[in-house]
Amino acid sequence: MKSLKVFLIASLLLLATMGVAAAQDSPYDTPFVTSVTYQNISGSQANVIFNFYPENTGTPTPITVQLAANAGASLFIGGLQSLPSNFSGSAVVSSNQPIVATLVQIPQSSTVVNRPLSNGFSSASSQVTIATVLKNRFFQTTRFSVQNAHSSAVNLTVTFFNADNPAAAPIELTHNNLPVGAAQSFDAGQLAQLPNPFNGSAIITAVQSGTTTPANIVASALELGITTTVPNDVKAFEGVSTGARTVFMPSALCNAFGGQETFYAITNTSASTGTDVTVTYSNGNSEVKTVGGGRKASFRGCDANNPANYNGSATITSSATDIVVIGKVAGTGISSAFLGEPTGAARLALPYVRWTADANYGAGANRQRAFIAIQNVGSAAVSNVTVSYLNKNGETVGTQTIASIAPGAKANSNAAGATLATGASANALIEFGYPEGNPGGGFGGSVIVEGPAGSQLVAVVRVASRLPDASLVAEDYNGMSTQ
Repeated sequence: MKSLKVFLIASLLLLATMGVAAAQDSPYDTPFVTSVTYQNISGSQANVIFNFYPENTGTPTPITVQLAANAGASLFIGGLQSLPSNFSGSAVVSSNQPIVATLVQIPQSSTVVNRPLSNGFSSASSQVTIATVLKNRFFQTTRFSVQNAHSSAVNLTVTFFNADNPAAAPIELTHNNLPVGAAQSFDAGQLAQLPNPFNGSAIITAVQSGTTTPANIVASALELGITTTVPNDVKAFEGVSTGARTVFMPSALCNAFGGQETFYAITNTSASTGTDVTVTYSNGNSEVKTVGGGRKASFRGCDANNPANYNGSATITSSATDIVVIGKVAGTGISSAFLGEPTGAARLALPYVRWTADANYGAGANRQRAFIAIQNVGSAAVSNVTVSYLNKNGETVGTQTIASIAPGAKANSNAAGATLATGASANALIEFGYPEGNPGGGFGGSVIVEGPAGSQLVAVVRVASRLPDASLVAEDYNGMSTQ
């Protein structure tokens, strides 16, 4: 049976035995422990092998697990005795059935509680774009990791482009002989070659070591606050291997939900050719900016005459070159990031979904709720989109049917809006994804979003927690196509 692989970058992964950060540490100074949430998207049991690679090292440590059909589960890296307490690296996941995975970075801190989220990769390419890279800019600094997804060692070239000073020459760094499966991390705060501060983007290319032949890589980034005054300014997002002339954003906000706003960082993947970028919101408003070769531009959700309380979606087009887009949400304490999507699919998988009952979602309870935004990126309305909530055994415990989504528009779902499945436990949706809602206890809540054949759907999941002062923190990740 064909082995299917998912590449995981546990960026600067530190295990729990490293200790808890001091109360005054910033997110940049906080260690994280990774939990891998993974979902079997087939109708058969999956035999799964996790191969963990220390940074820049080609010798893996294997972990073997089994996962029931349609089930979701979590692998907490801090609980693996076979890995050292200071492990930092990456993983390659092989399975005899198709799976998807989302990395949950759990801060080891009494003040930093937001959990950065990023997805694993089922494909790779020889060029990856990090849409935004910061060094002590906007009170944030970026760390990113590049993983070798090729069959032999690779050489990396990382080219940084300065958005604050478009006339500045690109800055180039190299790293040679990265082993198969391994990752190399780059901390913008420690790169002397970058000016301080720095606001820009990066394009990473790879070749097989000792040749000029392109080689496959993937990349993922953490964006970390550098001040203790905003302890939950932390988010994660993936590098993008394939840009597009049209990109869809399921979330577009202007002072919605008490003051939340979206920001789009749009990077031109061509190093030499400029392009005009147009952001068109689902209410018809639009804004245009010119983006130079390799550069990025930023768009605010409250620009383009969008009104307060606007809650919609957006379509972004480029006139001359392919672009990649990172969406960010700020306001009311939220610090989150998600990718723009160039295409949709009729079936999407969401491995990490939680819902907490009202009684347990109080201030400081450290419990979570997942809110799902689903955008129709096709040219015709889509009817009867089904959102299925599955427990850790792969059983459907609730469903929500969305009657219709217009072209370019979005609809929302969460476990509280789902209908309890026949025979499911009464707590299955009240405490979805928690031990109270799973047969036999244990974590593992996941979702399948499915429209009629030919549908073009994209989704973003926002996972939110309440702080002791009752404010929210949240992070986002994208739904993944199962096709």
